[in-house]
Amino acid sequence: MAYQSLYRKFRSKNFDELIGQEHVTTTLKNQITNDSIAHAYLFCGTRGTGKTSAAKIFARAVNCLNNTDGNPCNECEVCKGILDDSIMDVVEMDAASNNSVEDIRDLREKAKYPPAKGRFKVYIVDEVHMLSKGAFNALLKTLEEPPKHLLFILATTEPQKLPTTIQSRCQRYDFRRISVKDMLKHMQDICEQLKIKVDERGLYLIARNADGAMRDALSLLDQCISFAESEITYEDIISTLGTVNNTIIFDIANGIINLDVNKSLRIVDDIVQSGKDINQFIKDLIVHFRNLMIIKSTDDIDSIIEGSKEFIEELKEQSSSTTLASILRCIKILSEAENQSKWSSQPRIVLEITIIKLCNKATGLSLEELSSRVEELEEMIRSGKISTGNNESNKRKVSVKNKEDNNYNKKSNIPSSNGNSLDNKTEIERNNVNVKETNMISESGADNLKSTAKITTEKAVKEWPEVLRDIKKERISIHALLMEGKPVEVRGNTFIISFNEGFGFHRDAVDKKQNKEYVQEKLNKFFNSGLEVKFIMDSDIVDIKQDEKKTDKVVEKVKEVFGEDLVEVE
Repeated sequence: MAYQSLYRKFRSKNFDELIGQEHVTTTLKNQITNDSIAHAYLFCGTRGTGKTSAAKIFARAVNCLNNTDGNPCNECEVCKGILDDSIMDVVEMDAASNNSVEDIRDLREKAKYPPAKGRFKVYIVDEVHMLSKGAFNALLKTLEEPPKHLLFILATTEPQKLPTTIQSRCQRYDFRRISVKDMLKHMQDICEQLKIKVDERGLYLIARNADGAMRDALSLLDQCISFAESEITYEDIISTLGTVNNTIIFDIANGIINLDVNKSLRIVDDIVQSGKDINQFIKDLIVHFRNLMIIKSTDDIDSIIEGSKEFIEELKEQSSSTTLASILRCIKILSEAENQSKWSSQPRIVLEITIIKLCNKATGLSLEELSSRVEELEEMIRSGKISTGNNESNKRKVSVKNKEDNNYNKKSNIPSSNGNSLDNKTEIERNNVNVKETNMISESGADNLKSTAKITTEKAVKEWPEVLRDIKKERISIHALLMEGKPVEVRGNTFIISFNEGFGFHRDAVDKKQNKEYVQEKLNKFFNSGLEVKFIMDSDIVDIKQDEKKTDKVVEKVKEVFGEDLVEVE
């Protein structure tokens, strides 16, 4: 007898064996028991969640001669005939390869004939979203008013691609991703039946890598069994999957948290030399920092993070040495790296650049990081680690720079008056503090400020029509583009012109180097200044205002911690 893959050999034979889809199976069993079967069903969900298995079970159950509580008996003549394909009352069709109008017309012709043995003639159409537009139209009439003996079960991973006319004629059931816990138990049961010893940590690793798909998990387990046969160790599974063990993940996470670039790069080199999949390693790191984020954010850990008690304790210990803001920053950078490494011919370089970026703190802290720092200081004050005495030797001055140019969003990338990008910079200056925990955040480059005549926003808005008239005389094409924009603000030495949504083409055209330099030259000639021009969309202004509100909250928090009399807002 030919070898059968695990996912085929251990395919669910009834609804009770279907894993993690009780919300679907309960409804279907009740419909069969109450004889309230619909004429068309739509099973939706990601790969490997049991859609096709449920469809086959349902097809047997509605035709079973000895139905028990909605489950097929799998022993009667009809059930056995459907299982061994000797009865043609159940037809499986792959829409990926049979997606033409002719295929559906052929289906309609055959569907007219009644079933040979069972009560219903069942058509299971897999990957139904692959049907062509014409094929959907051909199916529509039959799906709307099928013969009494006909039952359709449509399965798809992408229900959004189905026409609403098709969806509205079906009962829809959404299959959930299978939890790591359910996959773990199912794989343990299979290993017991096969009399194979396997490390539970390894099964957990397989379940995590399967990403909610039971079929993927069993395929990986099948691969591991071929590798190690009767006894499978954790290291065997790691070698088969091309992933790294938790010890290495914790080590490199410690290197990132402690900003130890040398240690982190050495670990990366070891991973590459051992032939591990770099993209998979980045995914593992993202999952790890996600776990740290959950630990920092909630006490309800057991229901969200899968793993042993020792694993959870190790996560808690590591999370105590970093902040939530730093964890979120790591997840963001690693997610960008994952997308880049997929298509890069040099994924190692992508990973190394990412590690260096993670191990180097940004010179300008985000508002979230600053808020986290303030919370840390507040905790230090409460615990007595920092004295709040008002005597002259202990007195410190906290200055929060709330300059106008600090609140502009990175998205608009508007240069500030000191030549740096305006990316939410907030500065805390502390003087005469004899405590190491107090940090200084400073900005540099003030000596490079361009000398500029003071131009107010009011003056710019008022005289903008005059500037446009001058431009119209020389460059009418640029004038036409600028007519859709409006001056919104002069911030530092930056003249900001905004365009309404829908006029992105105008913004992009006038933002080209030659056109931008011309507009900038005209502005400086008109106002006798050294202005730089920046073109943005109205949506950028919304982001800017939100950041201004965030900064105001941080300023209030700093005042609350250090006292309003010691805080100077510049």
